[in-house]
Amino acid sequence: MDISYTSHYTKDLSDYFVNLKFEDIPEEVIERAKLLTLHALGVSFAGFKIKMAEDAANLAVQMNGGEGGEATIWFNGKKTTPALASFANSVACDLLDWEDCAWTGHPLCGAVPAGIAFSEQEKKSGKDYLTALVAGLEGYNRIAMAVQPPAGFDHLKGWAICSWQIFASSIVAAKLLDLDETQTNQSLGLAGSFAKNGSNISQATMSDCYKYEQGSAALSGCVASLCAQAGIHNAEDGLDVPYAFCEQFTPEVHREWLNKNLGKDYYTMDILVKHWPANMWVQTPVELVRDMVNKYDIDVDNIEEIIVDPPTQYRTRFKEDGYTSLTEAQFSMPYVVAVSLLDPNPGANWYTDEMMKNPKLIDLAGRIKGGPSPEDTLIDSFNQYQAGSFPEKTATIRTKDGKEYVDSMRYQKGHPKNMLTREEFCDLFRVETRDILAPEVTEKLMDFVLNLENVEDMSEFSKIFK
Repeated sequence: MDISYTSHYTKDLSDYFVNLKFEDIPEEVIERAKLLTLHALGVSFAGFKIKMAEDAANLAVQMNGGEGGEATIWFNGKKTTPALASFANSVACDLLDWEDCAWTGHPLCGAVPAGIAFSEQEKKSGKDYLTALVAGLEGYNRIAMAVQPPAGFDHLKGWAICSWQIFASSIVAAKLLDLDETQTNQSLGLAGSFAKNGSNISQATMSDCYKYEQGSAALSGCVASLCAQAGIHNAEDGLDVPYAFCEQFTPEVHREWLNKNLGKDYYTMDILVKHWPANMWVQTPVELVRDMVNKYDIDVDNIEEIIVDPPTQYRTRFKEDGYTSLTEAQFSMPYVVAVSLLDPNPGANWYTDEMMKNPKLIDLAGRIKGGPSPEDTLIDSFNQYQAGSFPEKTATIRTKDGKEYVDSMRYQKGHPKNMLTREEFCDLFRVETRDILAPEVTEKLMDFVLNLENVEDMSEFSKIFK
C-alpha cells in the first residue's frame, strides 16, 4: 500500500494544542467553557440516581485494585487514577443523555471528566483546565468533521458512535500532562489506533452499553496520552497517513476541517446544550409541546392526541408494552414528550423501571405520533445543524373537547442560536443536582466552576464534597 502523504494537519493541530494559552482564548469562549463544565457536572450528578453509575464507579475502583490515586470519582468521592476516574465519570455524564451535542457527538462527557481528573492529579490551575478543555473541544470538533461521511454515503459506515469520541479525552489529557509537540502528535496517532471500530450495536439494539462506550472512549483517550508520555517511536501524523484513521469512516475525507480557521473560529461556541434528558433530536418536540401546554393552559388529561411534524428518523418508536432500556426511552419522542408532561421535573425520575412501564405514561405516549410529512433523516438533520440551522418542528395538540392548538419551533433552548444565559445554566444546574447534593454544596460547586480562572490548584475540587 502506498502510504505517502504530504499534508501536515496532525502537526498543525499538535502545535496549536501545545502552544495554546489561556490569554489567547476569547472571553466569551472561556465563559462558555465554564458553563459547559457546569452542565456536564450537573447531568453527571443527576445520572448518579441510575444504578449503572454506581456500577461504573465500582468497576473503576476494581480495575485500580482498590482506592488510590489523585482523581475523584464524582459519584462517591473515592480516589483512583485519572484514566479510571474519567471512565466512571464519563459513564455518569451520558447516562441521562442530557449533556451536549457538538456537530458530531458528545465531547463533554470525555473532555470534562478527563480535564478535571488530570487537573486534580497534576495540581493544575483553573486556567490550565479551561485552556485544555477548549483545546480538546476544538480538536474533537475538527477531527470528527473531517471524517463525517458525505450525504449519500451514510449507509456505508455512517455515525460510528464513540469512534472519534476518544479524541475529546486524549487531547485534554495531553495538554494537562504538558506533552511536547512530538508527544502530542503521537498521542493523536495512538488515539486513532485505540479508537473503536464502526459498530453501532448500541443503536441497533437500543442497549445501554452505549453509556459504557462513552466511558471506554474516555478511558482509552487518557491511556493514549499516557502512552505517548511514557515514550514510543514514530506514530506521528496519524491524521494524515491514509487509512491510519480518517479513511476508516468515510471514502471521502475532508481533512481541511482539521485546521480550518484554527485559533480564529471557536467551534466550542457551536455546541448544543441539551435542555432535557433525552436524545438531541427529541429536544425540540419536548420544548415545543411543553411550551404549548403552559401557554394555552392545556390539561394533560384532556389531550386526545399530539402530532409532531415532520417526524425524525428512528425517533417516533412507541412500545405499547413499555420500554426496556434508558436508550430506548431517551430515543423515543412519544415517550419523552409523555413523561415530560406527566412529570415536569426532569431527572433520573423520568427513567425508572416503574416509569418506563407506567400504564398512564404508555397510554399518553400512544397518542403522540409523527406527522404525515416525509421524515427528517438523521444525515439531513445534521447537515442543517452543521450549517447553523436546525430542523423546524410543528406540533398539533388536539383535546378531547374538540379544541386544536398549533405552534412551531426551530431553535429550542440550548441551541447555539438560543443558548441558555448564565442564570439559566445555574437554574438548570440546581435542577440537575437537586436529588444528589445539599443546596449549600450545589452553590459551592457552582461558585467554584464559575470562578475557575481564580482557582490556583484544581485538587481543591474534591474538597467541595467533603
